[in-house]
Amino acid sequence: MFKSATFRLTAWYLAIIMAISLFFSFTVYNGASRSLEEGLRRQVRVFQIPRLQLDTGIPGLEQIYNDQLNEGRRRILLDLVRTNLLIIVLGGLGSYWLARRTLEPIEEALEAQSRFTADASHELRTPLTAMQTEIEVALRDGKLKMPEAKQLLHSNLEEIAKLRALSEGLLALSRHQNGEAVPFEEVSLGAVIEEARLRLEPIIQSTGGKLNIGGDDQVVVGERDSLVSLLVILIDNAIKYSKTSPDITISLERQVRSVLVKVADKGIGIKASDLPYIFNRFYRADSSRSKSTDGYGLGLSIAKQIVDMHSGHIEATSVIAKGTTLIVKLPFKQPKKSPLV
Repeated sequence: MFKSATFRLTAWYLAIIMAISLFFSFTVYNGASRSLEEGLRRQVRVFQIPRLQLDTGIPGLEQIYNDQLNEGRRRILLDLVRTNLLIIVLGGLGSYWLARRTLEPIEEALEAQSRFTADASHELRTPLTAMQTEIEVALRDGKLKMPEAKQLLHSNLEEIAKLRALSEGLLALSRHQNGEAVPFEEVSLGAVIEEARLRLEPIIQSTGGKLNIGGDDQVVVGERDSLVSLLVILIDNAIKYSKTSPDITISLERQVRSVLVKVADKGIGIKASDLPYIFNRFYRADSSRSKSTDGYGLGLSIAKQIVDMHSGHIEATSVIAKGTTLIVKLPFKQPKKSPLV
């Protein structure tokens, strides 16, 4: 589809270029012809040959005048033809390159949308299939008892919770990708970390872990709720992939023009081959890191969108069996409204 569209767009670009080229060639030809004719007339006047003689006087002089005029016009026309042929070749190459550059973002967006649709469909199908199978088995059981029915409903509720988490993640990702302008203000990162800690405190306590916070408070300009969501995602991610009783450290570090927020855990780590992809939607490493953990691989993708919205940068470093550190770099100076994502 895009191959034929590229050629069609190339043809349109080339047609526009040639239309402009032919227009200027016609103008140049007429102007050069008039200039040539005027030049020959000046030569006639220099030799003091009356214009009338060219029509009725000296034998052969009119033929010489016309031959020179026609020869000059032929050379002008030949030069213009060569120039237009060169323009066709260079314009065709340039038009094809420009058409590819024009369609490339659209092609990438459609491919990303196609992958997103396929991944979302796959993730939605898994819990729905599980629910359907459990319900069908229960309906075939003529001796289904109340405890078994309650267990079935409890299992279905778990799958519904997963579907709800997936839908909320997709909505959050869509909201940040739409680039909706939100007001920025001065935000205390210390307060942001504290709010994220309070939200996750029940989970931290249930795992017997601890959250260590270090570094001096720093202030950036941004959208508070998004930054809180960012820290919640990073801390929750560290909890999921830590061993029992997770030990998580959050530190703030000021640099010349930015603030570093580091969230480090002592968990199972990430393979070096997986690190470039962990911020992709629905990506989960095919290793022990993705086993026995709930989630759909949307958290870090949403985190990256939030960081991008704040004109920042996020990266990860990891050592297998020793832990992972997620590093967020936020600049001090920010626009009053968030840039489009």
